[in-house]
Amino acid sequence: MANPKTKIPYEELTTTQRRTLAIRLVLRSLLVAILLFVAFYTLPMNRPERSGLIVLIVGIGVLGLVLAWQVRAIMGSPYPRLRAFETLTIGIPLLLIVFASAYFLIQNGEPDSFTQPLSKTDALYFTITVFSTVGFGDITAKTEIARILVSIQMMFDLAVFGLVAKLIFGAVEVALKKKPAVPPTENTPQAPETA
Repeated sequence: MANPKTKIPYEELTTTQRRTLAIRLVLRSLLVAILLFVAFYTLPMNRPERSGLIVLIVGIGVLGLVLAWQVRAIMGSPYPRLRAFETLTIGIPLLLIVFASAYFLIQNGEPDSFTQPLSKTDALYFTITVFSTVGFGDITAKTEIARILVSIQMMFDLAVFGLVAKLIFGAVEVALKKKPAVPPTENTPQAPETA
């Protein structure tokens, strides 16, 4: 079996090689997502309210760096579509963890920030309902800082759905255009040569 890191065009990979690539991608993405959620649940977060904003600013910066790195990796990848999928499966959990951490820290600093006290699970649940635009209404922001943060998340989510998707799929297109044309095989009819 060929090493998946070699630059064999995806179309020329065997079914087994494609499956192996897909499994590695899913496992790597799953591992990163699990590590993010384990870090969220295990790291102590008992800082004052303003640290929620610091976590948000630093987290968005880290997310931007990760996305920039991933877009560059997509453009240089022999399998840009698979790499784009990996970018989404890493970027979305990172985004959710950043906002859930900020909500949790704001709740700890000012207990009346939301309609009910937020555990880490509650903060993650609230973040996911805002991200998915479901908004059940069982938890809502009450204070100005919490409402500002929720508003930032809503705008950021729109950017994720629009801009980030455009960046990722644009990087896939650039990478696909860079790939050399596959030479015709024996079975492919060729144009007659003219003198």
